[in-house]
Amino acid sequence: MSDKDKIQSKGQQNVSLGIRGPGFRGPGAHLGGPVEKPKNFKKSLLRLLKELKPFNFALIIVLLFTISATIVTIFAPKIMGKAITVIFEGIFAKFRNQSSKIDFNKVYNILITLGIMYIVAILFNYVQQYIMASVSQNLVKNLRTKMMSKLNRLPLKYFDTNSHGDILSRFTNDIDTISSTLQQGLVQVFSSVISIIGVIIMMLTISPFLTLITILTLPLSIFATSFIAKQSQKQFRSQQSLLGKINGHIEESFSGHIVIKSYNREKDSIDKFVEVNEKLYNVGWKAQFFSGIIMPIMNFISNIGYVVIAVVGGIFVTKRLITIGDIQAFIQYSNQFTQPIIAISNIVNLIQSTIAASERIFEMLDENELEKEEENLIEIKNIKGEVKFDSVYFSYLPEKKLIENFSLNVDEGKMIAIVGPTGAGKTTLVNLLMRFYEINKGQILVDNINTKNIKRENLRIFFGMVLQDTWLFNGTIKENIAYGREGATDDEIITASKEAYAHHFISLLPDGYNTIINEESSNISLGEKQLITIARAFLKNPDILILDEATSNVDTLTEIHVQKAMKKLMVGRTSFVIAHRLSTIKNADKIIVMNEGKIIETGNHEQLLNNKGFYYQLYQSQFLGIAI
Repeated sequence: MSDKDKIQSKGQQNVSLGIRGPGFRGPGAHLGGPVEKPKNFKKSLLRLLKELKPFNFALIIVLLFTISATIVTIFAPKIMGKAITVIFEGIFAKFRNQSSKIDFNKVYNILITLGIMYIVAILFNYVQQYIMASVSQNLVKNLRTKMMSKLNRLPLKYFDTNSHGDILSRFTNDIDTISSTLQQGLVQVFSSVISIIGVIIMMLTISPFLTLITILTLPLSIFATSFIAKQSQKQFRSQQSLLGKINGHIEESFSGHIVIKSYNREKDSIDKFVEVNEKLYNVGWKAQFFSGIIMPIMNFISNIGYVVIAVVGGIFVTKRLITIGDIQAFIQYSNQFTQPIIAISNIVNLIQSTIAASERIFEMLDENELEKEEENLIEIKNIKGEVKFDSVYFSYLPEKKLIENFSLNVDEGKMIAIVGPTGAGKTTLVNLLMRFYEINKGQILVDNINTKNIKRENLRIFFGMVLQDTWLFNGTIKENIAYGREGATDDEIITASKEAYAHHFISLLPDGYNTIINEESSNISLGEKQLITIARAFLKNPDILILDEATSNVDTLTEIHVQKAMKKLMVGRTSFVIAHRLSTIKNADKIIVMNEGKIIETGNHEQLLNNKGFYYQLYQSQFLGIAI
């Protein structure tokens, strides 16, 4: 396995195990759940605020509307208390046989005022939510745009050293975390802080003594919440770990079900699932239990405060120190006092996760890009196809050398086959030729022009590639073939398909060329996928053709047809053919045998067999079953 393959394998490991992306907010993302913490909170927070700078005016409007809505909500209980006081005093006067009666006009006016206040609060909340939704969606849209633009400027090395699942997680989970926090959490922070301050002020205006009683219950609430949260967090961590294990096992069971059945290991697979599932059940119910009892305990502590406030308040009412309406208002305020505190404690965890998600996005945006090209680079319109590797040095990892002092001359229109064991550097040569990676030393020339002096986009126009790992996107077969050349006509697409021996099977499909290939390309066979990619290369009609095990997924008969088509396509074109199946390269003009980044043999098929060297041993091992 090459260094590049090792890097890719390592990067893909987490995905195959089914482990969720770091931005994933599972059931424990609040109330004591596991929280992804940022490496540098302050730096990432400041950078996120910088991203929000274009929306400062909108955020100020949101803040003003939030403050206004919160203030209106805070005043409502006291105004309602006045209505209750009016009703109570009227009833109490009747009991004392006084002529006084309930002033319903005053009550009506108070209720009208209260209704208007609630309507105004609803309107304020609607406006700030509308603006905040626009701000959050615009921000994440800008971030996604920056990320997508960044991806197109990143070198191939980034994709080789980062799993596709991790990159996708940054685009989805991390972006969603930022979006939901901005839309809900930021407003909630404003509202909660203002509520706490406002409620304390309102309670003090009613009774400083009752306010002191309410505040004294706060340490008990904080202690209970923090204690339970710690217990809950342990269980949620275990739950997330076991979720990763069970997801990984299920994925392996589905993807490897044929192997499992062929070796009669169904029972082992089920037993392993049951074992992990049982552990997940035990941890899961504990996690949910601990997180679930937080609110009942908070309510219990609040109710203790209510009882004390009701008793002391009742005594104050009998002594005419406060009115009964004030007691009712105070009880509402004491309830409003605990809610924003709980909200803020939850938001702290959410903010940690959000800053961690932002940090992951910023890490990607800060990745080293492809080396900037000079402005005075050459732009060529056509090439003959002469290629020269001149004393090339390259390695994926600095500590491990791969290609050293590599030189190779390829004349125009020649077919060059490259063979050798895995990790010999065959595919690396192609990556260097197309400037997916930049060489450390030496030079690569096309038509005696150093490729570093040609714009990357311009250079790649002249190359056509067919890879072992076929890539088709979700769309019609016609669209996938037309990907080879912009503006291709239907006739050109059909002609390319016929040359690639793909037209026959495409015509037999229900919708022909308009057949939709699904995301997994599971509605066509591997061989058919390969033929479509070959047709795409035919359509591009390149000057230099690169075939990396291009016929690995087709049957022997189809391979014969494709080889004939390839031979026709390669006439007059320089071709690089990377192959493990030596039967496909017998007619190559020159065969390069590589091992550990060096050329160890060169010649045509007959010459290399007569030399009885490394190539001879490879050939014997494939066709005569003789071990090397």
